[in-house]
Amino acid sequence: MIRQSRAALAACLLMGLMLAGCAAPPNGGRDELGVVEPWDPLEKVNRVTFDANMWLNDNAVGPASRFYRDVVPVYVQLRLRHGIDNLGEPLIFGNDLAQARVKSAFTTFWRFVFNSTVGLAGMYDVATDMGLTRQTGDLGQTLYAWGVRESPYLVLPLFGPSTVRDGVGLGVELWGDPTGRLFAAHDGGDANIPIGIVGGLDKARNLETLDELKKGTIDFYALLRSVWLQNRQAALDESIGVNSSAMPAIP
Repeated sequence: MIRQSRAALAACLLMGLMLAGCAAPPNGGRDELGVVEPWDPLEKVNRVTFDANMWLNDNAVGPASRFYRDVVPVYVQLRLRHGIDNLGEPLIFGNDLAQARVKSAFTTFWRFVFNSTVGLAGMYDVATDMGLTRQTGDLGQTLYAWGVRESPYLVLPLFGPSTVRDGVGLGVELWGDPTGRLFAAHDGGDANIPIGIVGGLDKARNLETLDELKKGTIDFYALLRSVWLQNRQAALDESIGVNSSAMPAIP
């Protein structure tokens, strides 16, 4: 059934979830400055997974992404990027509704309508030009809004930084993605493979940013964990209507 999801490599997520421990205290809480403190009881395993992910980035994903960017014109990359982003809007809409974020759900609904029609199946992000900015909304956020606040840090194979809660949410979304099921109903799910590959190659454009972060740091694992948790907490706070300051985001 995993082949019905947009990501062809979703099986690797299940491997990561097998490492998940039971929830204990909230994920580190915050210090007096509001910075999220990590709770990482699986650190030894996480570091092994992290090293494997970095090796794949350096030796497979990175070179493939650079080849993609060198060969595919920027204009085409943008059209594909917007189109793939548009396919994710129904999930954002559903999660925003589940979080009782009516305004965000309303924005996402009209983004999908305008981008799918005027924007030619989402290839052009006309909604942003109209003032309808892309919203956040995923199942990890929804679980957080519903009270699942306790979650240890977890590094997933291929997917990277996460938490147990967010990893479970990602797994459910990969399996139950309505867009993926639509494609599966028409072509047996085969369309999800190229969509997942192109999306992965495009997101790998962040590798240069990771390389910059890596320079001058003794413990890159700890640095990336801190940056990710702080940014993730900002998104989680949105689900319960709390304003928070995130560290500079990795684009």
